[in-house]
Amino acid sequence: MRKYFNVCVMFFPLLFCQATEKKTVESAFLHAEKQTKYMLEEIDELEKQNGKELVSPRSIAEDGNLKMVVSRDWTSGFYPGVLWYLYEYTQNDFWKQKAVEFTSNIEREKWNATTHDMGFKIYCSFGNGLRLTKNAHYKDVIIESAATLVKRFNPNVGAIRSWDHNKDKWDFPVIIDNMMNLELLFEATKMTGDSTYYDVAVAHANTTLKNHFRKDNSSFHVISYDPETGEVEKRNTHQGYGHQSSWSRGQAWGLYGFTMCYRYTGNEAYLKQAEKIARFMLDHRNMPADLVPYWDYDAPGIPNEERDASAAAVMASALYEMGTYLGKRGELYAKSADKIISSLSTDYVSPIGENKGFILIHSTGAKPSNNEVDVPLIYADYYYLEALIRKDRLENQRPLTE
Repeated sequence: MRKYFNVCVMFFPLLFCQATEKKTVESAFLHAEKQTKYMLEEIDELEKQNGKELVSPRSIAEDGNLKMVVSRDWTSGFYPGVLWYLYEYTQNDFWKQKAVEFTSNIEREKWNATTHDMGFKIYCSFGNGLRLTKNAHYKDVIIESAATLVKRFNPNVGAIRSWDHNKDKWDFPVIIDNMMNLELLFEATKMTGDSTYYDVAVAHANTTLKNHFRKDNSSFHVISYDPETGEVEKRNTHQGYGHQSSWSRGQAWGLYGFTMCYRYTGNEAYLKQAEKIARFMLDHRNMPADLVPYWDYDAPGIPNEERDASAAAVMASALYEMGTYLGKRGELYAKSADKIISSLSTDYVSPIGENKGFILIHSTGAKPSNNEVDVPLIYADYYYLEALIRKDRLENQRPLTE
């Protein structure tokens, strides 16, 4: 009897934890479904008033209404991605139909060479659609989009130009966010066999690795280059507190981006940089106990500064993947991701039927310009659901990126 009791003591906590973690993912997706159905109602009302030029929700406007954007907005692909993730987890054709509908609304962006955000727009929407449906047309859109994106590559700089605006500030700006758009290029090479896309992605990653990071492994937001010589002209942090501060979502973009680049290339330098970024964030003196960072790690009013749930969601998703490449050490990063997901799922979720249907609250877009501060943001929802999908895959011993 005593032997049986000991076995139960030893294994019951493990079984209890597994059941609890499974319940976390299930309940999170149930909540996400209810909120997203509410958002669809809000979108229908806006379409009655404004037509269908506004294709995707982004946030809540200052007047309290749902903030919708046109297809060229950098966030237009995240809501279709949310719908694809709901379909992936639930296998409910309702979500598939909605995902197809909202994905088709932004197809015109495959020709938009005025932006570097092709990955955010096209891969989060058409990329997930292709993965889940094998629709050959989606593949064609991705390849066309990659061909459009590489037009922004400057071989003198060795990077893809980010912004065309603010030409009075920067000659050739490259932002840390741009790491996220490289997945589209890597996939295009896999689809076509044309190494051009892969080579551009690797060159961009290498240039970012060389110039974007400080000695403590935090990153600047914007590096400005001389487009003729490739020399660094300025190092700035446009959306953070100051040029020497560490904008939290920028650190998360870097973590995610270099982890993803390691997946495609096997270059250990990328994985090492990703782990250095992770350690910078997790060990930072101003990282809160719930692992949902302030909008900038150096914001002057901490602990009375706004949080950024979007940074936390990106970080969690990246940590789940990075952990799979690090053996036993990777388990510690998965536990950190679990902590983030637990925090987001309890203290940063919208009550059902509120916040126009967004899933998460308390994100910060650009505090210095007082733009989208302490509001829901659609990309927070996207990476939160992606992190949940990855958590579910890990718990069921399935590949994260199949």
